[in-house]
Amino acid sequence: MERQKHENLYLPEGSLIDTEANTLYTASLRMLDRAMRQGRILEAVATVCDCTDMSLHVDLGFARGIIPKEEAQYSPGGGKDIAVITRVGKPVCFKVLKIQDTRGKPTAILSRRAAQEECTERFIQKLAPGDIIPSAVTHLDPFGAFVDIGCGIVSLICVDCISVSRIFHPSDRLYAGQKIMSVVKSIDRETGRIYMTLRELLGTWEENAAAFSPCSTVSGIVRSIEDYGIFVELTPNLAGLAELRDNVSPGDACSVYIKNIIPERMKIKLVLIDSHAPAKKMPLQYYVDTAQIQHMSYWRYSPKECSKVIETYFD
Repeated sequence: MERQKHENLYLPEGSLIDTEANTLYTASLRMLDRAMRQGRILEAVATVCDCTDMSLHVDLGFARGIIPKEEAQYSPGGGKDIAVITRVGKPVCFKVLKIQDTRGKPTAILSRRAAQEECTERFIQKLAPGDIIPSAVTHLDPFGAFVDIGCGIVSLICVDCISVSRIFHPSDRLYAGQKIMSVVKSIDRETGRIYMTLRELLGTWEENAAAFSPCSTVSGIVRSIEDYGIFVELTPNLAGLAELRDNVSPGDACSVYIKNIIPERMKIKLVLIDSHAPAKKMPLQYYVDTAQIQHMSYWRYSPKECSKVIETYFD
């Protein structure tokens, strides 16, 4: 079951900064005051983190913008200073708390925490497994990719949920700052933590295999070398198996000849023609119309005739 999309007002940080409305409300003291009275969420670039009090300084041009440490993040479990420091040089969201005249130049006291609290109450807490939302990759660890799912609130995509084709590290598929779509995988109601997934948007086995045909030579990426063969990624959600050969390493770009495509066994037999290092990341291709669809209830990767079932239930 799919649900039609409605407007999401709480996007990853950096989504508002170049919009017409944000430019208008951060252009003058009068408009900033209006934004304060309206309770608008705005964005600007954090330029400095003051090590004496851990406040963030924001570039407003006509006024000093300061986000005090206690207003820098909404984290019921306690936030880390590094999460604030790493915002320097990047857009931050905020609401205006007050505007005061300090030494002849206006100073705006801002709150990122207030923006995140509103996002949590009006958006994050209403999410359900299967919801499809815009996200932005913030940083990568060996076990997964951390993504901003709204106003700087971070969630995790475990490495196994990034794609069906296995990767050694999330950096094999994603990069910091990348804008993606992702799906709510599960929600821990006790802690409030939300876990995301990406692979369900990248197509089923049949959808990916439809782009290939036997007796053709195509490009791929060597993903792993086992005793019984070499796994070659053809798309982020499709891999085939080639026979072993020397002088091949994981991560190599390669060309492969497609011997056979077997849907009932969910297998693609390959012959490795050539390899060279290093390979570029495979581009992400979404097989769900994320411009129109905001929810998925069930996803089956395996072909119907295949006895091995790979599927995801969301509802």
